[in-house]
Amino acid sequence: MRKFLLAGIAVAMMATPAFAANYRFVIVPKAMNNPFFDFARDGCLKRAKELGNIECIYKGPVEHEPATQAQIIQDFVTQKVDGLAISVADVAAMTKSIDAATAAGIPVITFDADAPGAKRIAYIGTNNKEFGVALGKELLKLRPDGGKYAMVSGGPGAKNLAERVDGVREALKGSKWTEVAGSPTFCNDDPALAVQQMTDMRTATPDLAAIVPIGGWPMFAPEGFKAFASRYKKDIDSGKFTLVVADTLKMQLELLRDGYANALVGQRPFEMGEKAMDTLLAIKKGEKVPEIVYTGLDLVTKDNVAQMLK
Repeated sequence: MRKFLLAGIAVAMMATPAFAANYRFVIVPKAMNNPFFDFARDGCLKRAKELGNIECIYKGPVEHEPATQAQIIQDFVTQKVDGLAISVADVAAMTKSIDAATAAGIPVITFDADAPGAKRIAYIGTNNKEFGVALGKELLKLRPDGGKYAMVSGGPGAKNLAERVDGVREALKGSKWTEVAGSPTFCNDDPALAVQQMTDMRTATPDLAAIVPIGGWPMFAPEGFKAFASRYKKDIDSGKFTLVVADTLKMQLELLRDGYANALVGQRPFEMGEKAMDTLLAIKKGEKVPEIVYTGLDLVTKDNVAQMLK
């Protein structure tokens, strides 16, 4: 088993180092080696600087490991920070952590991945069921003739990912698409493993017509993803093999532009980071905040990828 390390002992970033902040807000990702969360961090830092009285602290497990995430949260509870924004890696584990933080008087919100049964005050992020539906609808639009398909997921305990899987299945229900046995696979947010799982699925099912990663993990290893897609480039170009992938990070847009995928459906993590700071500050001021804030989706194909890259 790989050893999971805490993020650089501590990764704490002062948004406004020239003076002491009134509030110390923490954004806790599922995994810091996932570049998706870099954008949430950047949004957090930008908004904290604009507000002028907030320190944005960004820290989580280096790799996807719910137990490590729970320990990090407990450490911040002990430090008595002023608020926590958590991307929930495992609902059961994080519900306990969220409720413990709340009992200690620390307001908690979730972003990206929710734990609605916990005592969190708000969720900021994607409507994950609609996200999955959008992925499935895009596949159906590209390939109405159907075929066999498979999905790649992240952590099996993540509610947001389960909702995306359900959404894809709902969109394809009644169509000519059939999900293969063993789908979805779970890569635990490991890009290299996600690429390997795609390779294994295609090898096991040579007539596999589509793969739908419900997160951007395989593309976060761009060279590995490119090597995989290159083997089937003729089929991708001819429409015999279709790749519809979640998220729209820069390396993903470039892969789409270069013909290594057919479509992307993206989230808005930068906005999640910004709104997390706004929401925690409003809570500290005693203001009422909406329980759910959806940040929207972006659909990208070869027709608009150049615009998205500008």
